[in-house]
Amino acid sequence: MKPLDLISPELGVNREAAAEILRAAREAERRTLGLESFDILKAYGIPAVQTAFAKTEEEAFRAAEEIGYPLVMKVVSPQISHKSDVGGIRLSLKHGDEVRVAYREMMENIPEKKPDAVLEGVQLQQMLSGGKEAIIGMVRDPTFGPMLMFGLGGVYVEILKDVQFAIAPVGEEEARGMVTGIKTYPLLAGARGEKPLDITSLVDAILRVSKLVCDFPEIEEFEINPMMVLEEGKGAFAVDMRLTLKKN
Repeated sequence: MKPLDLISPELGVNREAAAEILRAAREAERRTLGLESFDILKAYGIPAVQTAFAKTEEEAFRAAEEIGYPLVMKVVSPQISHKSDVGGIRLSLKHGDEVRVAYREMMENIPEKKPDAVLEGVQLQQMLSGGKEAIIGMVRDPTFGPMLMFGLGGVYVEILKDVQFAIAPVGEEEARGMVTGIKTYPLLAGARGEKPLDITSLVDAILRVSKLVCDFPEIEEFEINPMMVLEEGKGAFAVDMRLTLKKN
């Protein structure tokens, strides 16, 4: 990851790689991107957990062995946005047999709960331990343009609505202010004897998201949720994300 003082509008991103992914989505008439948009994060230098896509049980097993354990398995389907509601998420898979069983159960049980869903396969990810969940998002306001949002995940955003907003593009000072401005910032800074988390990596990610959504005005909504932020110096990693393109 580049130090923050090296990040500029011209450095540290591969705009063409991201543009190609968005072009392909438009040609396929897909407005919402999930797993495939992880390559957009890569193009813009935003770290993500190690991820693999598998279409079959055998592919899932081989991918799991390559990534290592423990793992998370998530069903991949354009028609399923809330995966946990249909049994489409399995956590803490510790060996190959558990991966095989989880894959079979998803493919057999989910069609009973969601018969209209097309199951494209599963997403396998390394399971991070420690740290806290954060959210980095954007909604494109018709008047003000890309509105960035940052907050901690879980109940902090759902119940407490503890978030900060800013109009993109933002610089380092404004990005850092989004992080330090939430009420629950002490949880990131190391409250009650806990080790401080990697604030610099969160600021870096906000700057890169800011550049991404400014580079591509066709992105209507964008969200990394969750982004796992680890101890200071160990980074912050996107675990899941969603990107929605404008209708036109």
